[in-house]
Amino acid sequence: MRAQSLTLAAAAAAALLASAPAVLSTTPTTGRPGSPVVPVREGSVRAAELLAKLVGCAVVSHGRYRSDDGTRAEIPVCGTPGAVFWKADMDIDCDGRPGPLCNSRTDPLFSESTAFQQSDGRCLSAETLPYIVVPAPSAVWNYRDHGIEPGSVAAVIYRDRVQYAVVGDTGPGDIIGEASYATASALGIRPDPRGGGTPSGVTYIVFRNSRVSPIEDHAAAVTAGERLARRLLDGG
Repeated sequence: MRAQSLTLAAAAAAALLASAPAVLSTTPTTGRPGSPVVPVREGSVRAAELLAKLVGCAVVSHGRYRSDDGTRAEIPVCGTPGAVFWKADMDIDCDGRPGPLCNSRTDPLFSESTAFQQSDGRCLSAETLPYIVVPAPSAVWNYRDHGIEPGSVAAVIYRDRVQYAVVGDTGPGDIIGEASYATASALGIRPDPRGGGTPSGVTYIVFRNSRVSPIEDHAAAVTAGERLARRLLDGG
């Protein structure tokens, strides 16, 4: 994990996020471009309901992933008939289209590119679009072989919150557990790329053969995610 001090602005944003109440909502949580995401609960499916369906792990990866450089490879990718999932930490992806919160000043490892692009050809905005990062295809696991593609719908669980997102970027082939600034913000996780995130307790569910188009349509991801989460609860 990256460990540098928060700026005063980021600290203020984190304090605001910590105090914001969770409310039911099915609307996009990103607000206006460049604004921190206020934590909300999207849809009616509860975190506890989903986690109860994910007891045990039918391993679909051919090996295990690290959570960070230098850690042991202990995280498998698990499968159900309709989804894959893993339980890991959350590192903050601030890459993509630069904005007030994600740029080369706020993130020393910032890159202006994301593996996948939105409908107008521009890279995704990590600070406004909830998305997750999947490991680049490798001998350990190839997401493409499991019905996962750019824009696939995901449900990310942290504590009592469920945040719907899309597959928006790829990361190192041996590390798992990363999501965009917007995803972390919506879950109440400190989103600063320099030492933010959380070391454990995050469950990532990616629904097979699901895809939001255009990829940047978060409202569509929420609608599809709620339907697919209900299907998972029903055994699909």
